[in-house]
Amino acid sequence: MHVLTEEWVHKAEGDFHTAGRELRARKMPNYDAVCFHCQQCAEKYLKAYLQERGQRFPRVHDLIELLELCLPYDETFESQRDHLKDLTRYAVEFRYPGEMATKEDAQAAFRAVKAVRSFVRQKLGLP
Repeated sequence: MHVLTEEWVHKAEGDFHTAGRELRARKMPNYDAVCFHCQQCAEKYLKAYLQERGQRFPRVHDLIELLELCLPYDETFESQRDHLKDLTRYAVEFRYPGEMATKEDAQAAFRAVKAVRSFVRQKLGLP
């Protein structure tokens, strides 16, 4: 695995574990942060996959745009479209006043990112 791919995976894992810890927090859980870190984890895993394929990618946070770059390499990425569509909105939706994530939003985001993470890790040959 390329060194940069490993760095993307490491950063993605950091977001995954941060989201999980925050979701389990008993005092003052930050559900906005759970949703944001779930989106970030998925984004970084897609970028890891693209990096491993030698594919250049723009500095974007739109997971569907990144998905479209993955599809020419592996059409089975299409199975992740719904998860990625849901996660994309978490990049900015809850970061600003006016909207707040609920526990249910955070749980849904974590379920979605677990599916995406597992899928991409398998494609990268990771346990």
